[in-house]
Amino acid sequence: MPLQDLTPQLRTRLTKMERTVGWFVFLATALLLVGFGYYLYHAAERKGWFLVNAEFYSYLDKATGLKVGDPVMLMGFEVGRVTDIAAMPPRTPHNVRIGFVVNQINRSQAAPVPYYSYIWSQGSEVKLTSDFLGKRGIEISRGTNGYGIYTTFSPKTLKLAEARDLPHPQEWRLAENIFDEDSNLVVRAWTSLTNLAEIARWRPESILAFHISARREGILAVWNERLQGYVDFAGTNTYELPVDETPAVSDQLQAMVAQIKQALPSVLTLTNQLAAVLNHASEATSNLNVTIAAAHPLVTNFAALSGEIRGPGALGTWVLGSQSSVQLQTALTNANTLLANVDSNLNTLSDEFGLTLEHLADITSNLNTQVAANSNMLSGISKTVTDSDTFIQGLKRHWLLRSAFKTKHTNQPASK
Repeated sequence: MPLQDLTPQLRTRLTKMERTVGWFVFLATALLLVGFGYYLYHAAERKGWFLVNAEFYSYLDKATGLKVGDPVMLMGFEVGRVTDIAAMPPRTPHNVRIGFVVNQINRSQAAPVPYYSYIWSQGSEVKLTSDFLGKRGIEISRGTNGYGIYTTFSPKTLKLAEARDLPHPQEWRLAENIFDEDSNLVVRAWTSLTNLAEIARWRPESILAFHISARREGILAVWNERLQGYVDFAGTNTYELPVDETPAVSDQLQAMVAQIKQALPSVLTLTNQLAAVLNHASEATSNLNVTIAAAHPLVTNFAALSGEIRGPGALGTWVLGSQSSVQLQTALTNANTLLANVDSNLNTLSDEFGLTLEHLADITSNLNTQVAANSNMLSGISKTVTDSDTFIQGLKRHWLLRSAFKTKHTNQPASK
């Protein structure tokens, strides 16, 4: 039915319906666009599109278990993501180059700071973590020494005259390391320009310095290891972090399996030797059982013997007989009697011996009296002994009695 054939009332009602449907379509389209914009905003915020990216790279042996978009961890926090994994060209000393960015901010502090300020030139390195499924992750260790790799200050080259005329030298910091002619570090970076006299001793013309009060948003300078100073950040002069790469868990398990396979023949030999030892032990126990069975009568006899000699005096009765105690008692009685008799006889003998000694003393005293009374007795006795010896010597030389005094010859040597 054409629209002009409708009644005015029906035509007015249809116009209101069309207007309502139009507003519904408009609101639905607006909500769809707002939702899509909200999604894009959170996706960009999650991926760090609105944050400053501190770019790093490292070299690995292999890229197993890694992919673009993997999170980068620092002190247990997710601070960035992997942006690039590429194989290096042939005849280069490295295998794989991996690039990643740190773009998150530590908002737990009173003044939020970017996480890349924890990454320093010394102490910060990349560690690869792995799980049992072969998935690996990247974790950066916090710096312990050196200097912050990226900074929000812009380095400026100042002539020494300009440095002397600075109104606030305490707001300026040295942006490079200064060495002497022997390559010894004499002035460290980030030294305040209030020590300009010491700095001018080694750099008399110009120095590289930061104005720390002129902080800006974004990364303005990066540390250069070759120059030992900060240079302007251009987006291409990214920083290389050293890698502490440990083998994946699957590789470690494979190496363990290979080691077990290599040691398996020795284990089998050991088990064979152990089986032989067990067989010998079984034979020894069987022989021991036979020996114990053969020694059973001996044990029984010993038990009976120990039962016989268990009572008091049973051992002596078993060795000497049943009458041994009576005989031993008689022998002890006789011994006691003998000892008593010997004691009494010994007393009598000692008395008689004392009397004999007294008589001998009387005789010697009488002899002493006689000798003292007759002083010529000893000379007469001596003369008698001398004459007797002369007489005997004369008999030895007599031809008739000479043979009676011959001596037997021996093998003993003659006395000198």
